Amino acid sequence: MSSPPLATAFELAAEAGRICSVATKGQRDLQARVAAYPSLFPDPPVDATMLSALALSTAFIAPWCSAAELRTANRASLWVTAEDWYIDSVATTAETATATVTTCLSIAAGDAPAADDPLGRFLADIRDDLAAMPAFGRLAHLWREELHRMLDAELREWQWRAARDADPTDLPGPAEYLDNAPGYGATWVNVSHWIATGAVDSEQRLAELITASLAVEKVLRLVNDLASYGRDVKAGDLNILMLGVDQDDVRRQVGDQIRRCRTLLDSLADSCPREAVYLRRELGFTTSFYGGGDFWGSGDDR
Repeated sequence: MSSPPLATAFELAAEAGRICSVATKGQRDLQARVAAYPSLFPDPPVDATMLSALALSTAFIAPWCSAAELRTANRASLWVTAEDWYIDSVATTAETATATVTTCLSIAAGDAPAADDPLGRFLADIRDDLAAMPAFGRLAHLWREELHRMLDAELREWQWRAARDADPTDLPGPAEYLDNAPGYGATWVNVSHWIATGAVDSEQRLAELITASLAVEKVLRLVNDLASYGRDVKAGDLNILMLGVDQDDVRRQVGDQIRRCRTLLDSLADSCPREAVYLRRELGFTTSFYGGGDFWGSGDDR
């Protein structure tokens, strides 16, 4: 492969350097959040490498943003990590898992978190930051609805795992599993980011973007499962490769879903050009990232 011209190489490297500088600032903020809520972030899997990868992903997906503009996206992503770990590892009963979801939804609606609830206090921090944005009053219900969708999906997966543990043949079908992709959390993070940056102030536009983001999230779910299968087997998590499909089938689904996403994003190119590019970059960055790694760390990674 031939090298790019010197001027182009300089410009590409300069842009990458600027993005990495933004990511460095983002990682430092995430480290401060981990220090503020240490009980939510066991190490591993939430180590410095994971925080770096998270901050790099948001910086490369939205390279036009400053570190301050990416703060909410970074923190929301970190909160999803904490919530996912909490429901998977701490919520050992259906009652506990359901109560966690109920409490988070009440906090998102404006209730004060309990002093001994770090997950709720971290969510309240994100909510309060968003509440300072001019459009939040109009868009808050969509933000809360997306959080509800994500947490319902997490709870549904908890129930699937419990049913599987009682009867190894009691598993969701691949299509049902993929429809539960909002549990991955990307769309809620995206909605938080778009509100925080003032990118969207119309309910109709945000609703259109949510539809597109949910389509993108199915791809992210699939490529994540391809990358994390070994870890999921060890941890007892569900994965589409455990549901009667093989890697070639999943890769074909990824290709089909990406084609659908491109068509959907093309339809947003005029009304939401930057946000359509954001979702394209999210597709490109995440599919390539999961081709060679995973966000979650393990003791074997060190």
